[in-house]
Amino acid sequence: MNLTNFFAPILDRNRLLARAAIERKKNKKIVLANGCFDLFHVGHIRYLAGARELGDCLIVGINSDEQVRKLKGGNRPFMPEQERAEIISALKIVDYVTIFPEPTVEELIRAIRPNFHAKGSDYTSENVPEREIVIEYGGQVAIVGDSKNHSSTNLIAQISEEIHHRDTENTERILTG
Repeated sequence: MNLTNFFAPILDRNRLLARAAIERKKNKKIVLANGCFDLFHVGHIRYLAGARELGDCLIVGINSDEQVRKLKGGNRPFMPEQERAEIISALKIVDYVTIFPEPTVEELIRAIRPNFHAKGSDYTSENVPEREIVIEYGGQVAIVGDSKNHSSTNLIAQISEEIHHRDTENTERILTG
């Protein structure tokens, strides 16, 4: 069974630019969303669904493993970049996925020139770091998704706390016999 037909292509920069040019010639509105997507959760789904509503073609940029380590700390990512990209590519709402090695998404934005650059609700239109670049070429910044009530970092903290709690209980049981 060949499942690749169900996944959005994961493309390098040059192939992505070629596909974006084809989509643009079809008069499709291109949307770029980006993130680490280390431990996938409902906040990610809502963010990507909100991004998709903005246009006809959703491109998702995934931070490389090296950049995730720099952003989130040495113990991250928990999943390698190729697996994170594959998870995103399995979503019906996503058209193309790429992994970007730069510290920020700015170069990818400059290359693709999306109609919309979608950011999550932890930003405002005024404080999106790439805002000026998007405005320079005539694109728009859009804030999408639900309020920032979900994060991989918080999820990891919850799991760690639960493991610590269980370990403490088990140690107490052993010691008290």
